[in-house]
Amino acid sequence: MEVKRLFDAIDFQLNKFGNKPDVLAAKINGEWKGNSATQIQDTANKLSAALVQLGVGGNDYTAESADKIAIISNNRPEWVITDIAVQQTGAILVPLYPTTNPLEVDFILNDCQAKYIFVSDAEMYNKIKALQPNILSLKNIYSFDKIEGCNHYTELINVATETSLQKVEAIKKGIPVSHLATIIYTSGTTGTPKGVMLSHSNIYTCIMYSKQSFPFEDRPEVRALSFLPLNHIFEKVITYIYLYSGISIYYAESLDTIGDNIREVKPFGFSCVPRLLEKVYEKIMAKGAELTGIKRKLFYWAVGLGEKYDNNISGGFWYNLQLKIANKIIFKKWREALGGSVEFIVTGGAACPVHLLRIFNAAGVAVYEGYGPTENSPVISVNRKGRNGMKFGTVGPPIDNIEVKLAEDGEIIVRGTTVMEGYYKRPDLTAETIINGWLHTGDIGTWVDNKFLKITDRKKELFKTSGGKYVAPQPIENKCKESDFIEQIVVVGNDKKFVGALIVPSFVELKKWMDQQGDKGMETEWKALTRFKGDSTHWKTSAD
Repeated sequence: MEVKRLFDAIDFQLNKFGNKPDVLAAKINGEWKGNSATQIQDTANKLSAALVQLGVGGNDYTAESADKIAIISNNRPEWVITDIAVQQTGAILVPLYPTTNPLEVDFILNDCQAKYIFVSDAEMYNKIKALQPNILSLKNIYSFDKIEGCNHYTELINVATETSLQKVEAIKKGIPVSHLATIIYTSGTTGTPKGVMLSHSNIYTCIMYSKQSFPFEDRPEVRALSFLPLNHIFEKVITYIYLYSGISIYYAESLDTIGDNIREVKPFGFSCVPRLLEKVYEKIMAKGAELTGIKRKLFYWAVGLGEKYDNNISGGFWYNLQLKIANKIIFKKWREALGGSVEFIVTGGAACPVHLLRIFNAAGVAVYEGYGPTENSPVISVNRKGRNGMKFGTVGPPIDNIEVKLAEDGEIIVRGTTVMEGYYKRPDLTAETIINGWLHTGDIGTWVDNKFLKITDRKKELFKTSGGKYVAPQPIENKCKESDFIEQIVVVGNDKKFVGALIVPSFVELKKWMDQQGDKGMETEWKALTRFKGDSTHWKTSAD
């Protein structure tokens, strides 16, 4: 396989699929507006040229010397165009979650010494502007929305000269596939973000191995919907799979409009975290609960059939007949709610509840669970389309052309071209994580049927919510324990909708504080709380 750079995707589009009018599309003023391949190429080239005029570049194409350009934005065509433009200069893109807290933003921008940053809107601009005095390397902020006091990114595009455009073409030819395409900061067990260095080769080979394993066919006639944050490597890889497959990408307006956007775009597929499927399922069940009479009975009859579904084992003639009927009269509406054209949903980032996999697949909505950390670009395994390619409760077979095995303690380790170059400025952590070429994921797994990988545990304390967000409990616990009012605390939330904590208060300190307040009402409440029933099942109030 000839390894390409990520930015070669647009040339590939033009050569193989022509000048499609909606390679990247977004909803503007109530209407979907597409960006053609030539528009994307022209804009990206001009943006690259302007950045080169500002002195941005790859220098000797090492992680240390190449300039870093940051981006903090919602999903939109400008995000991908900026990604391509930065790559073409030889600089390295550093993406941040829009919800990243200011302390982490400060750390990341200083750690990578970001030279410029692109922001989406006024909220992101104000966040970065407030931090700018602390980030000495940051020369300017550019926005995608028009914001008073902030330079709009089109100002860069408009200053590109013919000379700088020619220089960009020369630079592009010299960028090696071994050069870093991005540094993605992820949470660590100590809470300090770690910069994962991923080269063009890392990501491109992951794209192609995933494309052939799943598989993704060339489909220039279809659309995909994108709403997972593009700063996450999972959505970034999916994006370039689409670009290298001729698939148009439509960006959802927001998480609140996903339902409407799906019905408008009618995508043939999309990627998501399990929490989105849970929300869809909860809404469907809520609607079902409002039904009455025979409609209600039919609804729950269909749901019951779905909960028994197994894609690898036939339920027999009678079950299959009932399921066929349920698909025509009940599940058909589920598919219509998802646009009516969905052929697949790929879910990752956290464990997907098996009952959701059963019921959606029974309803004719194929959901495929996959797995992989940022450090592997990220895909290690994914359930496949086709016969015997999927098993509920597992994350599927490893993708082609990489090696996966279990260490003596059950830890999943992987070796191949997809493994990261290392952690930025952290050779110590790199040496702990990549041993003799094997990436140690920190996840514990087992093999099912000698083929499918199943995640059973996490070696370290770091956990994920069902929304796919990493949480480092230790720094939260340590910070909370600084309070005199907290005796002990444990942060929980692995595969749950939200993060919670079990707190043991320091009753001695609470009593002292309440005495100091001199409030008889508080004293009464204190007495109420401390009258505890002997069966330890609930607090007894003074009213009891």
